[in-house]
Amino acid sequence: MGLLDWGLPIMAGIFWFIIPLVVVWSMAWKGIALWRAAQNGHLGWFIALFVLNTAGILPIIYILAFSQKRG
Repeated sequence: MGLLDWGLPIMAGIFWFIIPLVVVWSMAWKGIALWRAAQNGHLGWFIALFVLNTAGILPIIYILAFSQKRG
């Protein structure tokens, strides 16, 4: 048994641990961003957030930079 034989099961375990965390993270941010886009009437942002999967990056950008209502 070489060193590479031990690496594959460890990497598979890490993979199956990280993927659900990324999915939950992305769904939470996407849900909040979609809610705010709908409330603010931002149809373009709503469609982009709904279609694109960016692991939470685009929803975070929308929430922090674009979702505040302008007075």
